[in-house]
Amino acid sequence: MRPAQPLTSCAITRRRCLVAGAAALALPSLAMAQAWPAKPIRLIVPFPPGGLIDNMARLVGPRLAQELGQPVVIDNKPGAGGNLGAAEAARAQADGYTLLMASPPLTISPALYASLPYKPEQIAPVGLLGRVPNVLLVNPKSGINSVAELLARARREPGKMNYASNGNGTSLHLSAELFKSTAGIFITHIPYRGAAAAVTGLITGEVDMMFENLPSVLGQIQGGTVKALAVTTSRRSKTLPAVPTLVEQGMPAFDVSAWYGVAAPAGTPPAVLAAVEQALQKILREPEVTRVMESRGADVGFLAAAPMGAFMAADAAKWKRVADFAKITLG
Repeated sequence: MRPAQPLTSCAITRRRCLVAGAAALALPSLAMAQAWPAKPIRLIVPFPPGGLIDNMARLVGPRLAQELGQPVVIDNKPGAGGNLGAAEAARAQADGYTLLMASPPLTISPALYASLPYKPEQIAPVGLLGRVPNVLLVNPKSGINSVAELLARARREPGKMNYASNGNGTSLHLSAELFKSTAGIFITHIPYRGAAAAVTGLITGEVDMMFENLPSVLGQIQGGTVKALAVTTSRRSKTLPAVPTLVEQGMPAFDVSAWYGVAAPAGTPPAVLAAVEQALQKILREPEVTRVMESRGADVGFLAAAPMGAFMAADAAKWKRVADFAKITLG
């Protein structure tokens, strides 16, 4: 066996150059991460002010600013069911100064649109903050008091019953289509221009049933103008503990929620994403934050970037199956 040859001065120089070159490539990213944040951070909300996602952004944003040491500016970019705001986040420079309030359109829209103004892989999950159940509702005068009674009526009168939604391709529309496909029933879709009009249609008896986000209809449930038959998450809601889940009522795979969290442009430095993730975890440990979120119908539960990504992938696959089954496309 030949003894190892000593490195020549040329080889030593070459090795040093390779090491120095690798270090030089890493330095800009490392230096940026160490200096971040050095200016205000923009948090894009892809919906108008006043809704569920906007309210959560305005709850979390100021506390995120405290944790990171820079202002967090809420930037509402509504349009196209959340797609315009998502596209703006996807196109933003991946430097840690643009974040996105993530919500179901990120997993629903790819199933509905042949062409999106962004690619799903351009959005990187950072942390999921909580989930809000949808609620299956009927008119109290309908005489229907359980999911079993609703299904029995639908099967006795196929095609005669109908349901409201807040528009084609929304999460409430798809929730009802998932319900139809799971139960094997046929009920007609009546789309309204917004959730408020749909709820009014249910109260006045224009439609037989609908799904709605829990916070939006909690007052009507408590006031008795609508009846909640089930919540759509796999566990009962702390806000409506007496209302059973659809899982409890014979649909073991039914798990739907209006979830929300934080995402960022893909390519954002890992150290920056980790800092935001840690800040979000700390914020959710604040009792006041949890209290406010739960008062708005949310089930608080943090998922870090990797499990949030897995959750979103499963959610996207579910809505793709529903959209294909119901033949729903929006362009």
